[in-house]
Amino acid sequence: MAWYHTYFKGLPQRAWKLNQDEEYTDYEVDFLRDVLEITPESKVLDVLAGYGRHALPLAEQGAALTCIDISQEYCQELQTISSEQHLPVEVICADILNYKLPEASFDAAYCFGNSFSFFPRAEMQQFINQIAFALKPGAHMAIHTENLAESILPNFQVRNWMPVQDDIIYLAENEYRAEGGYIEAEQTFISGPEKVTHSVRQHIYTLGELTYMFEQAGLLVVGTFSNLEADPFQLGDEQLYLVARRQ
Repeated sequence: MAWYHTYFKGLPQRAWKLNQDEEYTDYEVDFLRDVLEITPESKVLDVLAGYGRHALPLAEQGAALTCIDISQEYCQELQTISSEQHLPVEVICADILNYKLPEASFDAAYCFGNSFSFFPRAEMQQFINQIAFALKPGAHMAIHTENLAESILPNFQVRNWMPVQDDIIYLAENEYRAEGGYIEAEQTFISGPEKVTHSVRQHIYTLGELTYMFEQAGLLVVGTFSNLEADPFQLGDEQLYLVARRQ
């Protein structure tokens, strides 16, 4: 069983949610609406949706969202909120690699929240293929990642830590395994007497690799940006926003 099957619950899940900036999320939602050409009539796929920080605002604006995530806690929270607010959100609690999406059913898709590093290369190609299969011809897909090789490797940190709201401390010890192209990390979350440690493997791709994988899935990369202002991505930039179109 892969690490992400058991990671997103309890203290790590709470830390992730508390670390999100609501104002920045609003900017990301505006970015998604623009680059994916989302309208109130759009059917949108949110992959690895978490608790729906992007999906809920898009649904409030009228789009119909299908959200897939593996965390039962996140899925329950998203289902509860969308039901209470009568929003057009379908929640699917499943491993995306084992779930068959309907063919050519979505006007747009996205994977945000720095989740685009969970899968090794063969599974990553499968993941991209599945999303492409579900998109209508001409539809767009967007991803966000902070784990691109061009971002991580120039200033690789073996150890790092940061405080999180609500008195949570996050610590990580990282080892880059060049032969496999991934980071093996031990991540620890501490809140008072509570301490949770997980072993995490995040797969590191070059932009060239991702572009090739998207092309293999029938997705043409049409934009690679370092921020929400759409500045072109360059070596050393901390994050990547990539937009592709279904051919």
